[in-house]
Amino acid sequence: MAGSLIAFTFAANAMMRFRGTHDRISLILAFGFVLAGLIEAAIGMTFYRGIEMAPGHSTEISLGWFAGRTLLGVVLLVALVVEKRVPVAREPGKEIAAATMIVGGIAYLTSAFYFMLPRVPKIHPHTLIPRPWDLLPAAIYVAATIGYGRRLRKANTWLDRSLFVAAGLNVICQITISQSQHMLDACYTLGHGLMVLSYVVVLGGTLLDNAQLFDQVSRLAASDSLTGLANHRRMMEVLENEIERSRRTGRSFAVLLFDLDGLKKINDKYGHLVGSRAIKRVGNVLSGTCRAIDTPARYGGDEFALVLPESGEREAEQAAMRICERLQNDGEEPRLAISVGQAVYPMDGTTIEQLLSAADTALYDMKGLGQKKLRLRHATAACL
Repeated sequence: MAGSLIAFTFAANAMMRFRGTHDRISLILAFGFVLAGLIEAAIGMTFYRGIEMAPGHSTEISLGWFAGRTLLGVVLLVALVVEKRVPVAREPGKEIAAATMIVGGIAYLTSAFYFMLPRVPKIHPHTLIPRPWDLLPAAIYVAATIGYGRRLRKANTWLDRSLFVAAGLNVICQITISQSQHMLDACYTLGHGLMVLSYVVVLGGTLLDNAQLFDQVSRLAASDSLTGLANHRRMMEVLENEIERSRRTGRSFAVLLFDLDGLKKINDKYGHLVGSRAIKRVGNVLSGTCRAIDTPARYGGDEFALVLPESGEREAEQAAMRICERLQNDGEEPRLAISVGQAVYPMDGTTIEQLLSAADTALYDMKGLGQKKLRLRHATAACL
């Protein structure tokens, strides 16, 4: 029953992963684990009733056990085959229906195979292999272990690693339980424990992958895709937090706005790839020059911002000078020039709009001073 609950939990998380990545393996395994969990739950609910109705050690093995174990092993193999042909779902809605049909077909065929056997598989105590039928699922899991092991050469997520480990644990599970002399003996209990452990492993791998996926989504929501700097939304949040903090502490902070001069000329002369590289160069300089507490951001197309906590006018000018000099000496062509405008809270404004307007006005007031200048609100300096 514990294994069933874990299987259902894995299925829910695998579906969540599929919605984020459109990974076909996650989709097929989600449905496979749901069916395996349902079979395990049915076996668990009928197991003790069977013992009650037939006291002593029963020699018959549940066909549901074989069907569930074989189903999961075949689903693991089929997921590998499907993923190899089309790794990413192109139409998620249709893919869900297709995965349902695939897993349903596997469930039907495996159940038909076992339930059409002329005799129910039995335990043969005191033989070399008391439960030889358990070696059939073991062989399937061996193939799955090899397949997922090879897959690790090109895919190395937590789920990929956990599927490899889980397939190996199921091999050991089936070999161990094939040595069981009767229900609830040591080999039987150990085999079921290994099965549940394999479910825990794949669930853990999926949870770790989902956590990384959510972290990536959070970063993308707050960062610029080209430069990796904070985006406009994140910059506004930082400014709001800094205004609240400054109101509490009475300390100032500064905002620098940067404009990359001549980006259109760079695009026209060198191409848009070089223009994009120029934007990234400015972003690299900003992120590599500022302090850990500062927040560099891409404010617009060729406009950047830098929020400097615990800083006044002098500290802002020093930071702007460092950035300008670093950009001039980055060793790449074409050489870049930037214009800078600054605003300090609360001297230049007490709201976000006032601060950005003051910095923006200062920036464009200095636009006509010529190239290779560090253009500040109150001073200009050569940037050579």
